[in-house]
Amino acid sequence: MNLAISFSGVSGRVLTILFAILFFGVIIALHEFGHFITAKLFKMRVNEYSIGMGPKLISRKRGETTYSWRALPIGGFVQLEGEDEESDDPRAFGNQKPWKRFIVLAAGGLTNVILGLLLICIMLGMQGKMSNRVITDVSDAMLSNENGVRIGDEILKVNGSRVFTDSDFYYDLYRDQDGVFDITVRRDGQKITLTGVPVYYSNAEAVSELIMNGEKKVTFFNLLPGAVNETLSMAKEVYLSIIDLIRGVNGVKDMSGIVGTVKIMSDVTTEAVEHKSYSVIFFLLAFITVNIGLFNLLPLPALDGGRLLFVVVEMIIRKPVPKKFEAVVHAVGFVLLIGLMIFITFNDIRNIFVK
Repeated sequence: MNLAISFSGVSGRVLTILFAILFFGVIIALHEFGHFITAKLFKMRVNEYSIGMGPKLISRKRGETTYSWRALPIGGFVQLEGEDEESDDPRAFGNQKPWKRFIVLAAGGLTNVILGLLLICIMLGMQGKMSNRVITDVSDAMLSNENGVRIGDEILKVNGSRVFTDSDFYYDLYRDQDGVFDITVRRDGQKITLTGVPVYYSNAEAVSELIMNGEKKVTFFNLLPGAVNETLSMAKEVYLSIIDLIRGVNGVKDMSGIVGTVKIMSDVTTEAVEHKSYSVIFFLLAFITVNIGLFNLLPLPALDGGRLLFVVVEMIIRKPVPKKFEAVVHAVGFVLLIGLMIFITFNDIRNIFVK
C-alpha cells in the first residue's frame, strides 16, 4: 500500500498520534539528560537517571547511579542527591557553588533548544533553500511613503525589535496595533531607520504577502547560521506570545497543551506525508521542542526557571534562600501549574469536539 494512502486512513492517524506521544517522551528524556550530563561533569552525586515514567522495566546500577527504563514512554527524570532536601554529602546538588547549580538547572531547557537547532538544520537541508531578510517585492498591501522601504533593502529591525527571519518580521507586523512602523534596514551597506512607514492589511493571512519573499540556496557555510537565525526567530515568537498572554492580548483559552499539540502534530504529519512535504514535520518538531525548552526556563515556581531564580537571588544576597521557603513556593507553583494544565487539556478536548 502506498504510504500516502495509508496515512490518510485511521491506522495512519493512530501512527501519527503515537509518533507525537513518543516525540514528547524524547523531548523530556533529552531535557533530563541535559541535567544528568552536566551534573556528572561537575561530579555531583546522581542517584537515578530514568527514561520513561511509572513501573521499572529494566534497572541497572553502575557506580552510584541507577539507570532505569520505565513502562510509560512519556519522559523521564533525574534524581540528584540534595536537590530538594538537606544532605551531608559534599557532592550533593545543594552543597555545590551557585554557578554550578545554575548551569545544571539551565542545561535541560538548553538541551531542548539545541535539539530544535539540529531539527532546523535537517529541515533546511531537505528544503535546499532558506528565506532571507531582503525585500524582493513591495506589494500593494504595503503603502510606502517617500522615505519608505525599497527593493533590495535588508530588514534589520521593526519598532526596535531585531528581525532574524521573514517569519518573525511578519509576526512583528501582525502584533502591531496602528499599522505604522519604524523599520531599520541595511541599504547600500549602510543602516537606515525609516520612520512612520505605513503597512495596511486586512487579516493575518495578508501579512505574509506583504513585502519579503527572498530566498537563498543552502550551503555548507550558511546552514548553521541560517538554523541559528530560525531558532532565534522561534524563541522570539515564543516569548512575545507569553508577553501578549500577560498583557491580555491572548487568553489562556488560546493556549494548547499536550492534547492540542498532539492533534496539531497528527494533522500536520498526515498532510505532510500525503503531499511529500516532510520538511514541514521537522519545522513543527523544532518549534515544539524550542517552545518547551524556553517555557521551562521561565522564572515560574516548579519550573527550572523558578529554581534558577532562587539561585540568582542567592548569588545577589550571598546566602542561600531557606530550603523550606523555596520548597513551599515550588509546591504552590506546582499545584497551580497542574491546575493550568488540566484547564488547558479540557479546553483542547473541547476544541476537538466542538467546532
